Amino acid sequence: MNYYPYRQQWSSVLELLNQSLQGEKMVCSLSTQLFHISATEDLEGNPEMHEHLVPASYHRVTAVGSAQRLQNGEYHDSIINTLISCVNSGLREDQEVMKWLQIMLDNAPDGFESFIQNIINWQQQTEQSLSSALQLIGQMDYDIEDINNNGINYY
Repeated sequence: MNYYPYRQQWSSVLELLNQSLQGEKMVCSLSTQLFHISATEDLEGNPEMHEHLVPASYHRVTAVGSAQRLQNGEYHDSIINTLISCVNSGLREDQEVMKWLQIMLDNAPDGFESFIQNIINWQQQTEQSLSSALQLIGQMDYDIEDINNNGINYY
């Protein structure tokens, strides 16, 4: 890998990605907790939501690692491509996560609506931070087109 002597400042991108990852931790924790409560252990939509939450988490972790490497001065086009691909893939998975969270909310047992709404609020913050990171990368003159829209999965 190369070290780029005129590296761009990646700290703002890294901060947004870390915010997204922090929110993702809360979404994972809260939604997984529902599997361990008798009233919600079979909540419709939760297993399906997790089928998208797991890869969304992977993509966020990979994006953060890529941004950390760039911030530390490492540079290679493949790191940039990995970062952009993972952000786009995470956003794609987020759409499915939100779809299934709405189904969970619609089927929530009495008393759990606010709990699931809290998960939705965290998910919205998580998505917003990830989307903002992508916009910022675009403002740095990188092509943020979804380069992973070729059917290749990295997990």
